[in-house]
Amino acid sequence: MNLWLGLLLMLAQVTAAWAAEPRLEPTVQEKAQTLVLLHEPIVMLQAKFGTLDGAGRVRLVQERLKQMQASDLEQPVTLVSARRFGQDSREFLVNGKRILVLVEGDLEALDELTLDQASERVRQRLDKVRLKYLELHSTPYLVKAGGLALLSSLIFFGLIWSLQWGHRRVRKWLANRLLLQKGLIPHQWRQVAGNVEIRLLGLLTLLLIFMLTYVWLTYVLGLFPQTRAWSERLGDSLFALCGDMLEGMIAAMPGLVTVMLIVIITRFFIRMLAILFDRIERGQFRVQGLHAETIGATRRLLSVVIWLFALTVAYPYLPGADSDAFKGISVFFGLMVTLGSAGIMNHAMSGLVLIYSRALRPGDLVQIGEVEGMVSELNALSTKLVTRQDHEVTLPNAVVVGGKVVNLTRLAGEKGVALLTKVTIGYDAPWRQVHAMLELAARRCTMLNQTEPPLVRQLNLQDWYVEYELQVRMKADLLPAVVKTELHGHIQDVFNEFGVQIMSPNFIAQPEQAVLVAREHWYQAPAEAPGATPKG
Repeated sequence: MNLWLGLLLMLAQVTAAWAAEPRLEPTVQEKAQTLVLLHEPIVMLQAKFGTLDGAGRVRLVQERLKQMQASDLEQPVTLVSARRFGQDSREFLVNGKRILVLVEGDLEALDELTLDQASERVRQRLDKVRLKYLELHSTPYLVKAGGLALLSSLIFFGLIWSLQWGHRRVRKWLANRLLLQKGLIPHQWRQVAGNVEIRLLGLLTLLLIFMLTYVWLTYVLGLFPQTRAWSERLGDSLFALCGDMLEGMIAAMPGLVTVMLIVIITRFFIRMLAILFDRIERGQFRVQGLHAETIGATRRLLSVVIWLFALTVAYPYLPGADSDAFKGISVFFGLMVTLGSAGIMNHAMSGLVLIYSRALRPGDLVQIGEVEGMVSELNALSTKLVTRQDHEVTLPNAVVVGGKVVNLTRLAGEKGVALLTKVTIGYDAPWRQVHAMLELAARRCTMLNQTEPPLVRQLNLQDWYVEYELQVRMKADLLPAVVKTELHGHIQDVFNEFGVQIMSPNFIAQPEQAVLVAREHWYQAPAEAPGATPKG
């Protein structure tokens, strides 16, 4: 019987480079000259023998293997010395039939093997492949292969059934979550995305079924010599794909390791800076030019700069960094940044000016233009204020920097924010009495810091009245409008108690009597003359 099954078994394949001994990095020519049987490298025929080169000699061996009978493989491989074409050779025979000739030109000097030593190694490899072939074609092996095929088929169909059962259960679970509006995607996006989870589940199930079927067919067909060629084709396709992916991963490993080291070093450096900044913020360490108000911004700014520098250093080591697609994405991203960064950078730089000038910070009571309120947020692009009407006002940082910023809390300290109010009283009211009444009204106000004495000033002597100013200190976390409401109420009550009218008189004619305060009325209650006994 023709050994057509032997063709499937002994089909020579061009894989890793082998001469009389293995080669680590074969060239394309060395691969073409290599004889491989049953995935076992046998020999690399690199010398010209007669009119045939190494690749032609490999094809000749394949033709001789096709012509062999099944009974020939029952005999061991023998080795015979000869001399052909003017050079020593060793012939490999199976049942007296020559299948291979090895000559001195096939040897590699670096192997440091004689022709007899190399020939013996090749004979052992050929005999090993012969015994393996006989085992695969024996009756016990075929029975075993049939049992393994049946078992693997049962497992395969069981996995398919389990996969479909799981698909139905998960699909039902996802449908119930969609009815309850608890899907992975927000409900308002459903009109655009639809039931994307169910579609992804179906795609994943089909992919798993395809992979299971591929693996099952490759395994079952590889169990039998008659179908092993098909299994090898399926396996080679899968292995080639996996090999290409693995080769790409291995080729990318040095670059990825370098990128990982850059990331680790960068994170370590940023961590050290964070520890340093924390100590500066807690006052445990002092650095000239760094203040508690600017520590947060400095930390974020340095972190961004360091990460950008790390990205610049790591960019050449990223897989595919030299590809045209990667370069196109970089150009597109750079164009977007260039077009959109003009206004953003203006506000961002203005934000840095506000932070590093320490003009304001969250919690400060400020007046920016016509807006007065508490700073609730100071970020890179805008400043947010909460007004007395409990409204949030967002001001772009460029607008804040371009205007006047009055910070009412910066110099307040523990004294409290200074609150000013004005009142105009006619010249007929003793100024000492007005001072005393304003101070009394301040002492009655519960929203003021009573440890700080009130201060009364006479700002202007107008034509018909005097302009008085009262300065007091508010308690913490209060808005001026709330405090003024209570203070103005006490001022009105005090003036009413002592019979002094709050008004700004205007004259259209010269009064008949001079608008003066007699000396005996200079210290009208609640004012007290110097040296007088305090009333208590």
